[in-house]
Amino acid sequence: MGEASVSPGVRVRELSGLGDLVYEAAHVDAHAEVFSVPVEEGWERRTAGAFATDVTAIAKGLVAAGVSEGDRVVVVSGTHHDWARLAFAVWSVRAVLVPLSSSVSVERVTHVVRETRPAAAVVEDERLLRAVTALQRELPDLGRVWRFEEGLPEVARLGAYMDASAVRFRRDATMPEDAAVVLYPVSTVSRRMRGVVLSHGALLSAAAGVVDRMWPRLSELEPGRASALLDLPLSEISGLASLLACVVGRVRVGLSAPGSLPRLVKSFRPTVLVCGPGLLEQAYEVERGRAHSTGWDSLGTFNAAAEAAVQFDRAPKKGAWRRLSRSMYDWSFAKVREMFGNRVHLAVCWGGGLSQRLDEFYGGVGVPVMQVFGVPETAGVFTANAVGDRSAGSVGRALADREVWVSREGEIHVRGGGLFSGYWADGEASGTAFREGWLATGVVAEVDEAGFVRLSGRLRPQAATVEVPGRFVAVSGAVESSGGAEPLEGVVPGALAAPVVEGSEGESDSVVAEASGGDAELVAEFEARLRAHPLISQVLVIVEGRPFASALVTLVRDQLEYWRLVNGRPLSMAPEEIAGDRDLLREVQGLVYEANRSVPRHLAVRSFHVLAEEFTVQSGLVAPSGELRRDAVLRAFAEEIDGLYRVRREQR
Repeated sequence: MGEASVSPGVRVRELSGLGDLVYEAAHVDAHAEVFSVPVEEGWERRTAGAFATDVTAIAKGLVAAGVSEGDRVVVVSGTHHDWARLAFAVWSVRAVLVPLSSSVSVERVTHVVRETRPAAAVVEDERLLRAVTALQRELPDLGRVWRFEEGLPEVARLGAYMDASAVRFRRDATMPEDAAVVLYPVSTVSRRMRGVVLSHGALLSAAAGVVDRMWPRLSELEPGRASALLDLPLSEISGLASLLACVVGRVRVGLSAPGSLPRLVKSFRPTVLVCGPGLLEQAYEVERGRAHSTGWDSLGTFNAAAEAAVQFDRAPKKGAWRRLSRSMYDWSFAKVREMFGNRVHLAVCWGGGLSQRLDEFYGGVGVPVMQVFGVPETAGVFTANAVGDRSAGSVGRALADREVWVSREGEIHVRGGGLFSGYWADGEASGTAFREGWLATGVVAEVDEAGFVRLSGRLRPQAATVEVPGRFVAVSGAVESSGGAEPLEGVVPGALAAPVVEGSEGESDSVVAEASGGDAELVAEFEARLRAHPLISQVLVIVEGRPFASALVTLVRDQLEYWRLVNGRPLSMAPEEIAGDRDLLREVQGLVYEANRSVPRHLAVRSFHVLAEEFTVQSGLVAPSGELRRDAVLRAFAEEIDGLYRVRREQR
């Protein structure tokens, strides 16, 4: 056995703030390895003492830069070790973290900065850095803006003269009810999501609850052997909650940019796999694809092995015959385990959405999966499976200090610990999120007699009932996604349509791996047809590497104002609101329908996103010749493009 049988979550609930996690770990064992950082030769491990020293240096710099208690610090960055150092420094000085992904649009960053009025910002992307810096003239509170790659050493230098007691005093004054994070969730329905305010106490409670559920399995590992490679963005609640749970559970953390885990996992060799359902689905499909490419006999063998794994996981008692049946296919299961480094002792699947059959498949293979689910308003978690208390395909039961209830409409409600403090600067929406003390999550689910929760979909993008206008439209019949069903928070694209373990190939949507020359000409003609309309400025059709064609559409600013006047919209209506107007979306949708008649089925645009701002040369998205820089646009609007495919899969 490994560490003591008492979960670390018990002690963590007594802490006042997230900053205490760092210093408590250093006090207990300064030499304990808490992070792994990728280097050229592989991975370099960092101790609790070294991490606490780094956090203190950055925290002193924030104090010297004028960041006061309660001030917001906007962090626009990808996922890496420096993000964690900066986040814990912000919490240690009793400031509030406002995290955003470096792939977000300028419009989204501008909106968040204007709404939260931060005292400082640290930005990774050059394009976004220019946008935030320009806001300093408008927002006098925004005193410091640093570039991420160069900023942290500069921040540390500002506080080099300062005694560490300045940080200690701030940390000691932190209360559990203090705001720690203002989180703006990613949505396929609207880019203007409300900021979810999460307190130190709520985040600590959520992390402790997850660790309590996983501890019986984690405690089987020898001290220091628990390690996790996170494949979830830290700017979203799934990644943030996962990071905090690992720190609470004494699990050494390696951080990887989303999507890079398959490349890094063999060198890291985690004992705890923390991921979304998409990674597990992908691994299964890769192994099944290998068998299929070898021949039908190999595919039949794989399907038989998968069935044996499923039956083994379902069996309440693992008798000799079942163990023998499973051992016959262990050579096949070993390949699956090898894909994750061959040391995984526990897989924590964040966000729900993994099908029952795949859940059982991995359990039979020897990679037990514990599904966890929550929404931003519940600090990322309110249900979780546990070792010995698991129902495959479900997201488990409510955590110990939480209760769940399902309304007649099928919406799940939560009350108890770990709930959010409200929406930033939106008291009305904060109030409408609750029904007689129960948080209405906006999630549709079923709860069986044993208390296990099974997810179905989303009624709203956030808990509050106040409508959020959207501009994502799925071109399928006459269905619009604006105001309709929303993919579950934390569920990666396609998670709710998980592949089954057995069955025929079946017919699916055409997948265009690479557009041919003829296709490229047709796409160009399609774009030209849309641009011929006076309302449309630019069109970019996305085909390569996607399951179907989609498009980004920008509008002519002058024509946008004319449309507003003709259609009787108020003068105060912002361009972003006009671009999200349902009548305007229907008009653009009609243009897309007409243009689709000129292209074959596999090039027909099925989803599009309307942008109020045009692509410009100054933004780096248009060449001096006037042609769109396709790669630059695809990078800049990766979040919006991925959202189009989440919407489509949710509607299947």
